[in-house]
Amino acid sequence: MKLRSLMAAGLLGLAAFIPHIEGAAAQTLRVMAGSASSSLKVPMNRAVVVESDEAFAELSIANPGIADISTLSERTIYVLGKAPGRTTLTLLAPDGSLITNVEVQVTPDISELKERLREVLPGEHIEVRPANDGLILSGIVSSAASLDRALDLAQRYAPQRVSNLMTVGGSQQVMLKVRFAEMNRSVSKSLSASVGVNGISGGGDFGTVGGSGTYIDGNNLSNLFDGDSSTNITRSGESTGAISFGFGGSNVELAILLEALETRGFIRTLAEPNLTALSGQNAEFLAGGEYPVPVANDNGSVTVDFKPFGILLNFTPRVIGKNINLRLTAEVSGVDTTIGFTDAGFTVNGFRTRSTSTTVEMRDGESFAIAGLLQDDFTDGISKVPWLGDIPILGTLFRSADYQRNQSELVIIVSAHLVSPTTGEALALPTDRVRPPTERELFLGGLDAAPAGAGSTRASTKGGAGEVARQDFSGSYGYVME
Repeated sequence: MKLRSLMAAGLLGLAAFIPHIEGAAAQTLRVMAGSASSSLKVPMNRAVVVESDEAFAELSIANPGIADISTLSERTIYVLGKAPGRTTLTLLAPDGSLITNVEVQVTPDISELKERLREVLPGEHIEVRPANDGLILSGIVSSAASLDRALDLAQRYAPQRVSNLMTVGGSQQVMLKVRFAEMNRSVSKSLSASVGVNGISGGGDFGTVGGSGTYIDGNNLSNLFDGDSSTNITRSGESTGAISFGFGGSNVELAILLEALETRGFIRTLAEPNLTALSGQNAEFLAGGEYPVPVANDNGSVTVDFKPFGILLNFTPRVIGKNINLRLTAEVSGVDTTIGFTDAGFTVNGFRTRSTSTTVEMRDGESFAIAGLLQDDFTDGISKVPWLGDIPILGTLFRSADYQRNQSELVIIVSAHLVSPTTGEALALPTDRVRPPTERELFLGGLDAAPAGAGSTRASTKGGAGEVARQDFSGSYGYVME
Protein backbone atom coordinates (compact mmCIF):
# COMPACT_ATOMS: atom_id res chain seq x y z
CA MET A 1 0.00 0.00 0.00
CA LYS A 2 2.89 2.30 0.84
CA LEU A 3 4.52 1.59 -2.55
CA ARG A 4 1.24 2.33 -4.31
CA SER A 5 0.96 5.67 -2.50
CA LEU A 6 4.52 6.58 -3.48
CA MET A 7 3.84 5.78 -7.15
CA ALA A 8 0.63 7.79 -7.12
CA ALA A 9 2.43 10.73 -5.57
CA GLY A 10 5.19 10.48 -8.17
CA LEU A 11 2.72 10.42 -11.07
CA LEU A 12 0.85 13.34 -9.56
CA GLY A 13 4.06 15.33 -9.28
CA LEU A 14 5.03 14.46 -12.86
CA ALA A 15 1.61 15.53 -14.13
CA ALA A 16 1.87 18.80 -12.28
CA PHE A 17 5.39 19.38 -13.62
CA ILE A 18 4.69 18.68 -17.33
CA PRO A 19 2.25 21.61 -17.88
CA HIS A 20 4.82 24.06 -16.53
CA ILE A 21 7.70 22.89 -18.68
CA GLU A 22 5.66 22.49 -21.89
CA GLY A 23 3.88 25.85 -21.99
CA ALA A 24 0.77 27.55 -20.80
CA ALA A 25 -1.45 25.56 -23.17
CA ALA A 26 -1.58 22.68 -20.67
CA GLN A 27 -4.14 23.35 -17.94
CA THR A 28 -5.59 21.91 -14.69
CA LEU A 29 -9.38 21.54 -14.57
CA ARG A 30 -11.36 21.23 -11.32
CA VAL A 31 -14.71 19.48 -11.10
CA MET A 32 -16.78 21.00 -8.31
CA ALA A 33 -20.30 20.23 -7.09
CA GLY A 34 -21.15 17.90 -9.97
CA SER A 35 -20.06 20.13 -12.86
CA ALA A 36 -16.86 21.08 -14.65
CA SER A 37 -15.61 24.65 -14.37
CA SER A 38 -14.95 24.72 -18.12
CA SER A 39 -14.21 22.50 -21.06
CA LEU A 40 -10.83 20.80 -21.14
CA LYS A 41 -8.35 21.74 -23.88
CA VAL A 42 -5.41 19.41 -24.30
CA PRO A 43 -2.55 20.03 -26.77
CA MET A 44 -1.71 17.01 -28.88
CA ASN A 45 1.03 14.83 -27.32
CA ARG A 46 0.73 16.75 -24.03
CA ALA A 47 -1.06 16.09 -20.76
CA VAL A 48 -3.30 17.89 -18.26
CA VAL A 49 -4.67 16.99 -14.84
CA VAL A 50 -8.36 16.83 -13.88
CA GLU A 51 -9.19 17.15 -10.17
CA SER A 52 -12.57 16.37 -8.63
CA ASP A 53 -13.96 17.49 -5.26
CA GLU A 54 -15.89 14.22 -5.11
CA ALA A 55 -14.27 10.83 -5.10
CA PHE A 56 -15.07 8.80 -8.20
CA ALA A 57 -15.20 5.08 -8.60
CA GLU A 58 -15.26 4.79 -12.38
CA LEU A 59 -14.29 6.94 -15.36
CA SER A 60 -14.36 6.46 -19.12
CA ILE A 61 -13.39 8.26 -22.30
CA ALA A 62 -15.73 8.21 -25.29
CA ASN A 63 -12.99 8.01 -27.96
CA PRO A 64 -9.66 6.57 -26.73
CA GLY A 65 -8.11 7.43 -30.09
CA ILE A 66 -8.40 11.15 -29.31
CA ALA A 67 -7.33 11.15 -25.64
CA ASP A 68 -5.98 8.63 -23.17
CA ILE A 69 -6.68 8.68 -19.42
CA SER A 70 -5.11 7.20 -16.30
CA THR A 71 -6.00 7.44 -12.60
CA LEU A 72 -3.58 9.17 -10.27
CA SER A 73 -5.85 8.96 -7.21
CA GLU A 74 -9.53 8.62 -6.40
CA ARG A 75 -9.90 12.38 -7.09
CA THR A 76 -7.23 13.03 -9.77
CA ILE A 77 -7.11 12.03 -13.46
CA TYR A 78 -4.23 12.26 -15.94
CA VAL A 79 -5.43 13.10 -19.52
CA LEU A 80 -3.07 12.75 -22.51
CA GLY A 81 -3.93 14.21 -25.93
CA LYS A 82 -3.33 11.80 -28.81
CA ALA A 83 -5.06 13.15 -31.93
CA PRO A 84 -6.95 16.36 -32.82
CA GLY A 85 -10.66 16.16 -32.15
CA ARG A 86 -13.36 16.29 -29.45
CA THR A 87 -14.47 13.58 -27.02
CA THR A 88 -16.16 13.22 -23.62
CA LEU A 89 -14.70 12.20 -20.26
CA THR A 90 -17.29 10.68 -17.86
CA LEU A 91 -16.90 10.46 -14.06
CA LEU A 92 -19.12 8.11 -11.98
CA ALA A 93 -19.57 8.09 -8.17
CA PRO A 94 -19.19 4.91 -6.03
CA ASP A 95 -22.98 4.51 -6.01
CA GLY A 96 -23.02 4.58 -9.83
CA SER A 97 -24.44 8.08 -10.13
CA LEU A 98 -23.01 10.54 -12.67
CA ILE A 99 -20.65 13.11 -11.27
CA THR A 100 -20.05 15.02 -14.51
CA ASN A 101 -19.20 14.84 -18.21
CA VAL A 102 -16.12 16.81 -19.23
CA GLU A 103 -15.72 17.90 -22.84
CA VAL A 104 -12.15 17.16 -23.92
CA GLN A 105 -10.82 19.04 -26.95
CA VAL A 106 -7.46 17.91 -28.34
CA THR A 107 -5.86 20.54 -30.55
CA PRO A 108 -2.61 20.68 -32.54
CA ASP A 109 0.35 21.97 -30.57
CA ILE A 110 0.50 25.65 -31.56
CA SER A 111 3.09 26.83 -29.04
CA GLU A 112 5.96 25.44 -31.11
CA LEU A 113 4.45 26.87 -34.29
CA LYS A 114 4.25 30.30 -32.68
CA GLU A 115 7.90 30.09 -31.69
CA ARG A 116 8.92 29.11 -35.23
CA LEU A 117 6.89 31.96 -36.71
CA ARG A 118 8.58 34.45 -34.39
CA GLU A 119 11.98 33.12 -35.43
CA VAL A 120 11.35 32.91 -39.19
CA LEU A 121 9.19 36.04 -39.53
CA PRO A 122 10.25 38.48 -36.82
CA GLY A 123 8.11 41.59 -36.61
CA GLU A 124 5.08 39.99 -38.29
CA HIS A 125 1.87 40.04 -36.24
CA ILE A 126 0.47 36.56 -36.90
CA GLU A 127 -2.05 34.93 -34.59
CA VAL A 128 -2.48 31.13 -34.49
CA ARG A 129 -5.65 29.47 -33.20
CA PRO A 130 -6.74 25.83 -33.21
CA ALA A 131 -9.92 24.95 -35.09
CA ASN A 132 -11.25 21.42 -34.73
CA ASP A 133 -8.43 19.32 -36.18
CA GLY A 134 -6.75 22.23 -38.00
CA LEU A 135 -5.26 25.68 -37.53
CA ILE A 136 -6.41 29.24 -38.23
CA LEU A 137 -3.83 31.89 -39.10
CA SER A 138 -4.92 35.52 -38.84
CA GLY A 139 -3.33 38.95 -38.61
CA ILE A 140 -1.66 41.49 -40.90
CA VAL A 141 1.63 40.75 -42.62
CA SER A 142 3.87 43.15 -44.50
CA SER A 143 4.07 41.30 -47.82
CA ALA A 144 2.66 38.44 -49.84
CA ALA A 145 5.98 36.60 -49.48
CA SER A 146 5.65 36.62 -45.67
CA LEU A 147 2.11 35.30 -46.01
CA ASP A 148 3.29 32.40 -48.19
CA ARG A 149 6.10 31.53 -45.76
CA ALA A 150 3.72 31.49 -42.78
CA LEU A 151 1.32 29.17 -44.63
CA ASP A 152 4.14 26.83 -45.68
CA LEU A 153 5.33 26.60 -42.08
CA ALA A 154 1.82 25.96 -40.72
CA GLN A 155 1.35 23.12 -43.22
CA ARG A 156 4.15 21.27 -41.42
CA TYR A 157 2.00 21.12 -38.28
CA ALA A 158 -1.45 20.58 -39.84
CA PRO A 159 -1.11 19.37 -43.45
CA GLN A 160 -4.05 20.41 -45.61
CA ARG A 161 -5.87 21.73 -42.54
CA VAL A 162 -4.74 25.36 -42.39
CA SER A 163 -7.24 28.19 -42.82
CA ASN A 164 -5.76 31.49 -43.98
CA LEU A 165 -7.37 34.64 -42.59
CA MET A 166 -4.25 36.79 -42.91
CA THR A 167 -4.22 40.02 -44.88
CA VAL A 168 -1.35 41.91 -46.48
CA GLY A 169 -0.90 45.38 -45.07
CA GLY A 170 0.32 48.47 -46.89
CA SER A 171 -0.11 49.33 -50.55
CA GLN A 172 0.08 46.37 -52.91
CA GLN A 173 -0.57 48.26 -56.15
CA VAL A 174 2.37 49.28 -58.30
CA MET A 175 2.36 52.08 -60.87
CA LEU A 176 5.10 51.68 -63.44
CA LYS A 177 6.42 54.58 -65.49
CA VAL A 178 8.54 53.68 -68.52
CA ARG A 179 10.35 56.37 -70.51
CA PHE A 180 11.72 55.72 -73.98
CA ALA A 181 14.12 58.44 -75.15
CA GLU A 182 15.85 58.19 -78.53
CA MET A 183 17.96 60.73 -80.39
CA ASN A 184 19.04 60.36 -84.03
CA ARG A 185 21.55 62.72 -85.63
CA SER A 186 22.83 62.54 -89.19
CA VAL A 187 25.39 64.62 -91.12
CA SER A 188 26.20 64.26 -94.82
CA LYS A 189 28.79 66.33 -96.72
CA SER A 190 30.04 66.16 -100.29
CA LEU A 191 32.53 68.15 -102.38
CA SER A 192 33.15 67.66 -106.09
CA ALA A 193 34.61 69.59 -109.03
CA SER A 194 34.32 69.20 -112.81
CA VAL A 195 36.11 70.87 -115.68
CA GLY A 196 35.15 70.76 -119.36
CA VAL A 197 36.89 71.99 -122.52
CA ASN A 198 35.18 72.30 -125.87
CA GLY A 199 36.85 73.31 -129.12
CA ILE A 200 35.87 73.77 -132.76
CA SER A 201 38.34 72.79 -135.44
CA GLY A 202 37.66 72.30 -139.10
CA GLY A 203 33.89 72.43 -138.58
CA GLY A 204 33.89 69.66 -135.98
CA ASP A 205 33.67 69.56 -132.18
CA PHE A 206 36.22 68.07 -129.82
CA GLY A 207 36.58 68.31 -126.07
CA THR A 208 37.11 66.65 -122.72
CA VAL A 209 35.75 66.86 -119.19
CA GLY A 210 37.19 65.99 -115.78
CA GLY A 211 35.78 65.34 -112.35
CA SER A 212 32.23 64.08 -112.10
CA GLY A 213 31.01 65.84 -115.27
CA THR A 214 30.14 64.45 -118.70
CA TYR A 215 31.35 65.86 -122.00
CA ILE A 216 28.67 67.49 -124.18
CA ASP A 217 29.05 68.19 -127.82
CA GLY A 218 28.42 71.74 -128.82
CA ASN A 219 30.06 74.89 -130.04
CA ASN A 220 28.86 77.33 -127.41
CA LEU A 221 29.56 77.84 -123.74
CA SER A 222 26.02 77.25 -122.58
CA ASN A 223 26.14 73.64 -123.72
CA LEU A 224 28.83 72.96 -121.19
CA PHE A 225 26.27 73.81 -118.43
CA ASP A 226 23.38 71.87 -119.86
CA GLY A 227 20.70 71.18 -117.27
CA ASP A 228 19.98 67.77 -118.71
CA SER A 229 19.86 65.10 -116.00
CA SER A 230 22.26 63.01 -118.04
CA THR A 231 25.16 65.24 -117.07
CA ASN A 232 26.64 66.23 -113.75
CA ILE A 233 27.77 69.64 -115.11
CA THR A 234 24.76 71.79 -114.29
CA ARG A 235 24.08 75.44 -114.96
CA SER A 236 24.48 77.65 -111.89
CA GLY A 237 21.19 78.01 -109.99
CA GLU A 238 19.76 74.66 -111.07
CA SER A 239 21.54 72.61 -108.39
CA THR A 240 21.74 73.22 -104.63
CA GLY A 241 25.28 74.01 -103.57
CA ALA A 242 26.62 74.23 -107.15
CA ILE A 243 28.71 77.06 -108.54
CA SER A 244 29.76 77.13 -112.19
CA PHE A 245 31.71 79.57 -114.29
CA GLY A 246 33.33 79.53 -117.72
CA PHE A 247 34.80 81.60 -120.49
CA GLY A 248 35.42 81.23 -124.20
CA GLY A 249 37.63 82.72 -126.80
CA SER A 250 38.20 82.05 -130.46
CA ASN A 251 37.55 78.34 -130.96
CA VAL A 252 38.08 77.21 -127.34
CA GLU A 253 35.56 77.23 -124.48
CA LEU A 254 36.30 76.29 -120.81
CA ALA A 255 33.76 75.51 -118.04
CA ILE A 256 34.33 74.69 -114.35
CA LEU A 257 31.68 73.38 -111.91
CA LEU A 258 32.12 73.22 -108.11
CA GLU A 259 29.57 71.38 -105.99
CA ALA A 260 29.55 71.47 -102.18
CA LEU A 261 26.60 70.14 -100.21
CA GLU A 262 26.02 69.60 -96.47
CA THR A 263 22.91 67.93 -95.05
CA ARG A 264 22.00 67.70 -91.36
CA GLY A 265 19.13 65.82 -89.75
CA PHE A 266 17.78 65.44 -86.22
CA ILE A 267 15.06 63.14 -84.88
CA ARG A 268 13.79 62.97 -81.29
CA THR A 269 11.51 60.18 -80.12
CA LEU A 270 9.95 60.09 -76.66
CA ALA A 271 7.29 57.77 -75.25
CA GLU A 272 6.20 57.56 -71.62
CA PRO A 273 3.56 54.87 -70.92
CA ASN A 274 2.21 54.54 -67.36
CA LEU A 275 0.40 51.47 -66.02
CA THR A 276 -0.83 50.28 -62.60
CA ALA A 277 -1.29 46.66 -61.49
CA LEU A 278 -1.86 44.68 -58.31
CA SER A 279 1.08 42.80 -56.82
CA GLY A 280 1.47 39.43 -58.51
CA GLN A 281 -0.92 40.26 -61.38
CA ASN A 282 0.00 40.82 -65.01
CA ALA A 283 -0.80 44.09 -66.79
CA GLU A 284 -0.64 45.00 -70.48
CA PHE A 285 -0.71 48.34 -72.28
CA LEU A 286 -0.84 49.02 -76.03
CA ALA A 287 -1.19 52.42 -77.67
CA GLY A 288 -0.87 52.07 -81.41
CA GLY A 289 -2.58 49.78 -83.87
CA GLU A 290 -2.31 46.61 -85.91
CA TYR A 291 -0.67 46.29 -89.31
CA PRO A 292 -2.06 43.73 -91.81
CA VAL A 293 0.49 41.19 -93.04
CA PRO A 294 -0.48 38.69 -95.79
CA VAL A 295 0.52 35.10 -95.06
CA ALA A 296 0.57 32.34 -97.70
CA ASN A 297 -0.88 29.01 -96.61
CA ASP A 298 0.20 25.55 -97.73
CA ASN A 299 -2.78 25.27 -100.08
CA GLY A 300 -1.79 28.44 -101.91
CA SER A 301 -4.40 30.71 -100.37
CA VAL A 302 -3.46 33.97 -98.68
CA THR A 303 -4.70 35.02 -95.26
CA VAL A 304 -4.07 38.22 -93.35
CA ASP A 305 -2.45 38.37 -89.95
CA PHE A 306 -2.31 41.54 -87.90
CA LYS A 307 0.91 42.59 -86.21
CA PRO A 308 0.55 45.07 -83.34
CA PHE A 309 2.74 48.16 -83.31
CA GLY A 310 3.04 51.26 -81.20
CA ILE A 311 3.83 51.54 -77.48
CA LEU A 312 3.59 48.12 -75.82
CA LEU A 313 4.10 47.55 -72.08
CA ASN A 314 3.73 44.24 -70.28
CA PHE A 315 4.83 43.77 -66.68
CA THR A 316 4.17 41.73 -63.55
CA PRO A 317 5.01 43.43 -60.23
CA ARG A 318 5.52 41.63 -56.95
CA VAL A 319 5.81 43.53 -53.67
CA ILE A 320 8.29 41.81 -51.33
CA GLY A 321 8.51 43.74 -48.09
CA LYS A 322 9.82 47.19 -49.01
CA ASN A 323 11.08 46.06 -52.42
CA ILE A 324 9.28 45.78 -55.75
CA ASN A 325 10.22 42.93 -58.06
CA LEU A 326 9.38 43.63 -61.72
CA ARG A 327 9.25 41.30 -64.69
CA LEU A 328 9.01 43.71 -67.61
CA THR A 329 8.64 43.73 -71.39
CA ALA A 330 8.59 47.13 -73.10
CA GLU A 331 8.54 47.99 -76.79
CA VAL A 332 8.14 51.00 -79.07
CA SER A 333 7.64 50.15 -82.74
CA GLY A 334 6.44 51.85 -85.90
CA VAL A 335 5.93 51.14 -89.58
CA ASP A 336 9.06 51.84 -91.64
CA THR A 337 8.18 52.63 -95.25
CA THR A 338 11.83 52.65 -96.34
CA ILE A 339 12.03 48.85 -96.17
CA GLY A 340 9.60 46.21 -97.35
CA PHE A 341 8.73 44.08 -100.35
CA THR A 342 6.00 43.71 -102.92
CA ASP A 343 4.66 40.35 -104.01
CA ALA A 344 1.48 39.31 -105.78
CA GLY A 345 0.13 42.83 -105.60
CA PHE A 346 0.77 43.15 -101.84
CA THR A 347 3.18 45.68 -100.44
CA VAL A 348 4.40 44.88 -96.94
CA ASN A 349 6.43 47.42 -95.03
CA GLY A 350 8.98 46.67 -92.37
CA PHE A 351 8.99 47.76 -88.72
CA ARG A 352 11.39 49.84 -86.70
CA THR A 353 11.40 48.43 -83.17
CA ARG A 354 13.08 49.27 -79.88
CA SER A 355 12.29 46.71 -77.18
CA THR A 356 13.60 45.22 -73.96
CA SER A 357 12.69 42.35 -71.63
CA THR A 358 14.17 42.06 -68.16
CA THR A 359 13.56 41.49 -64.44
CA VAL A 360 14.69 44.08 -61.90
CA GLU A 361 14.12 44.92 -58.24
CA MET A 362 13.79 48.38 -56.75
CA ARG A 363 12.21 50.30 -53.92
CA ASP A 364 9.24 52.63 -54.01
CA GLY A 365 10.04 55.74 -56.06
CA GLU A 366 13.37 54.49 -57.39
CA SER A 367 14.31 54.36 -61.08
CA PHE A 368 16.43 52.08 -63.23
CA ALA A 369 18.00 52.60 -66.64
CA ILE A 370 17.25 49.10 -67.88
CA ALA A 371 18.48 49.50 -71.46
CA GLY A 372 20.70 51.77 -73.51
CA LEU A 373 22.24 51.85 -76.97
CA LEU A 374 24.82 54.18 -78.52
CA GLN A 375 25.42 53.68 -82.23
CA ASP A 376 27.80 55.64 -84.50
CA ASP A 377 27.99 54.79 -88.25
CA PHE A 378 30.49 56.53 -90.54
CA THR A 379 31.05 56.07 -94.29
CA ASP A 380 33.12 58.05 -96.82
CA GLY A 381 34.16 57.72 -100.45
CA ILE A 382 36.36 59.41 -103.08
CA SER A 383 35.88 59.37 -106.87
CA LYS A 384 38.59 60.78 -109.17
CA VAL A 385 40.06 60.69 -112.65
CA PRO A 386 43.12 58.42 -112.70
CA TRP A 387 46.45 60.30 -112.49
CA LEU A 388 44.78 63.69 -112.95
CA GLY A 389 43.03 63.43 -109.58
CA ASP A 390 46.40 62.88 -107.86
CA ILE A 391 47.91 66.17 -109.06
CA PRO A 392 48.44 68.52 -106.11
CA ILE A 393 45.94 71.40 -105.92
CA LEU A 394 44.80 71.10 -109.54
CA GLY A 395 43.79 67.50 -108.87
CA THR A 396 40.86 68.81 -106.81
CA LEU A 397 39.12 69.67 -110.08
CA PHE A 398 39.26 66.05 -111.12
CA ARG A 399 37.90 64.31 -108.01
CA SER A 400 34.91 64.32 -105.66
CA ALA A 401 34.58 63.25 -102.03
CA ASP A 402 31.66 62.66 -99.70
CA TYR A 403 31.03 61.23 -96.25
CA GLN A 404 28.01 60.46 -94.10
CA ARG A 405 27.76 60.00 -90.34
CA ASN A 406 24.70 58.70 -88.45
CA GLN A 407 24.52 58.68 -84.66
CA SER A 408 21.72 57.30 -82.49
CA GLU A 409 21.29 57.04 -78.73
CA LEU A 410 18.51 55.12 -76.96
CA VAL A 411 17.75 54.98 -73.23
CA ILE A 412 14.90 53.15 -71.47
CA ILE A 413 14.22 54.14 -67.85
CA VAL A 414 11.63 52.59 -65.53
CA SER A 415 10.28 54.01 -62.26
CA ALA A 416 8.07 52.11 -59.81
CA HIS A 417 5.71 53.61 -57.23
CA LEU A 418 3.43 52.05 -54.63
CA VAL A 419 0.06 53.74 -55.09
CA SER A 420 -3.40 53.72 -53.55
CA PRO A 421 -6.70 54.64 -55.21
CA THR A 422 -8.09 58.12 -54.71
CA THR A 423 -11.32 59.94 -55.37
CA GLY A 424 -12.23 60.99 -58.88
CA GLU A 425 -12.11 64.68 -58.01
CA ALA A 426 -8.37 64.39 -57.34
CA LEU A 427 -7.66 63.42 -60.97
CA ALA A 428 -7.41 65.83 -63.89
CA LEU A 429 -7.38 65.06 -67.61
CA PRO A 430 -6.09 67.17 -70.53
CA THR A 431 -9.64 67.30 -71.91
CA ASP A 432 -10.88 69.02 -68.76
CA ARG A 433 -9.30 72.31 -69.84
CA VAL A 434 -11.41 72.78 -72.97
CA ARG A 435 -15.01 72.37 -73.96
CA PRO A 436 -16.77 72.15 -77.35
CA PRO A 437 -17.55 75.65 -78.70
CA THR A 438 -21.07 76.94 -79.05
CA GLU A 439 -22.43 77.74 -82.51
CA ARG A 440 -21.82 81.42 -81.92
CA GLU A 441 -18.22 80.81 -80.85
CA LEU A 442 -17.63 78.51 -83.82
CA PHE A 443 -19.20 80.52 -86.66
CA LEU A 444 -18.79 84.09 -85.43
CA GLY A 445 -15.74 83.80 -83.25
CA GLY A 446 -13.91 81.17 -85.29
CA LEU A 447 -13.09 79.09 -82.19
CA ASP A 448 -12.62 75.37 -82.71
CA ALA A 449 -12.25 74.80 -78.96
CA ALA A 450 -13.27 77.00 -76.06
CA PRO A 451 -11.58 77.13 -72.64
CA ALA A 452 -13.47 75.59 -69.73
CA GLY A 453 -15.66 78.26 -68.19
CA ALA A 454 -16.48 79.04 -64.61
CA GLY A 455 -19.47 76.74 -64.78
CA SER A 456 -17.32 73.73 -65.53
CA THR A 457 -17.04 71.15 -62.77
CA ARG A 458 -13.32 70.81 -63.37
CA ALA A 459 -12.73 74.55 -63.31
CA SER A 460 -13.96 74.68 -59.72
CA THR A 461 -11.82 71.75 -58.58
CA LYS A 462 -9.42 72.63 -55.79
CA GLY A 463 -5.88 71.44 -55.21
CA GLY A 464 -3.44 70.08 -57.79
CA ALA A 465 -6.17 68.72 -60.08
CA GLY A 466 -7.82 72.15 -60.28
CA GLU A 467 -4.50 73.79 -61.05
CA VAL A 468 -3.94 71.46 -63.99
CA ALA A 469 -7.52 71.91 -65.17
CA ARG A 470 -7.04 75.70 -65.38
CA GLN A 471 -3.94 75.45 -67.54
CA ASP A 472 -3.96 75.74 -71.31
CA PHE A 473 -2.28 73.53 -73.90
CA SER A 474 1.02 75.37 -73.54
CA GLY A 475 1.44 74.11 -69.97
CA SER A 476 2.09 70.68 -68.54
CA TYR A 477 -0.65 68.11 -68.53
CA GLY A 478 -1.26 64.53 -67.43
CA TYR A 479 -2.38 62.71 -64.31
CA VAL A 480 -2.28 64.41 -60.94
CA MET A 481 -2.72 62.24 -57.85
CA GLU A 482 -2.68 63.46 -54.27
